[in-house]
Amino acid sequence: MPLSTPARAALLMLGSTMLFALMVIAIRLASERLHTFEIAFFRNFFGLMAALPLLLRPGRGLAFLRTDQLPRYVVRCLIGVGSMFCGFWAIGNLPLAQAVSLSYSTPIFVTIAAVLFLGETVRARRWTAVALGFIGVLVILRPGTGEFTPGMLVAVAAAVLSGVVAIQIKQLSRTEPADRIVIWTTLFWVPMSFLPALAVWEWPQGIVWLWVVAAGVLGTGGHMLWTRALKIGEVSALTPISFMQLPVVALFGWVLFDQTVDRWTAAGAAIILAANAYIAHREARLSQRSATTAPAEAAKPGE
Repeated sequence: MPLSTPARAALLMLGSTMLFALMVIAIRLASERLHTFEIAFFRNFFGLMAALPLLLRPGRGLAFLRTDQLPRYVVRCLIGVGSMFCGFWAIGNLPLAQAVSLSYSTPIFVTIAAVLFLGETVRARRWTAVALGFIGVLVILRPGTGEFTPGMLVAVAAAVLSGVVAIQIKQLSRTEPADRIVIWTTLFWVPMSFLPALAVWEWPQGIVWLWVVAAGVLGTGGHMLWTRALKIGEVSALTPISFMQLPVVALFGWVLFDQTVDRWTAAGAAIILAANAYIAHREARLSQRSATTAPAEAAKPGE
């Protein structure tokens, strides 16, 4: 019996979440031996190797890469590399649950960026969710206490930059297919991350090769499943599934690195996830409303 579309979307999102969680663990393991810049380069290089087979699909080839959006890709990838450096550093140097929890603040900054760059109108209820998300971030950071470290702001910076990237992907996706975005992104990320890596270069040794290859393959695989899940499923229904990354990463952090989740990180993460769930719910409602009213408006006589 074939699966329904919502069930397929849920499975794709769950698969994406698991792959991203495993990528985080691979990055953490690699960071014990390699600099963040090198890990980012190898993640991008092996991620590109995993993405290239997309060009082998029938009717594609190099012609599939033709685009008139190269300047936008360059800007998107430069910001994306900055977000990657910050995010990978946070994974390698902060408690895993804390780094992942702060990364979930990205939708908050996506909402703000949508107002600034896309001119979207955000009503009071979504602004309330944004404010709630910021409270969750502050609960985790606890500025002014002995638990706060400047390194936590690196994780927040990764979320801010990731939010800007999400808006740029939204703009690109209006004219570009998802697979083309994935391939061009990794094509640019490889040289952009290679130059900083040269300054700290040392070859991986032994099992470290496994971790950097895994980071690349898992990251690209997770991205592919994620784009396909969002293409066929409702964002509001799929977003809670993506939150499964946090307990999976926390479990691996406990088993492999003897890390525990403090009550402030757990409380802040819960607040951020609740805010994200509401933002995703409102986005879905607004999308449905615009989809149903647009045909009626288009049919009005004299317009």
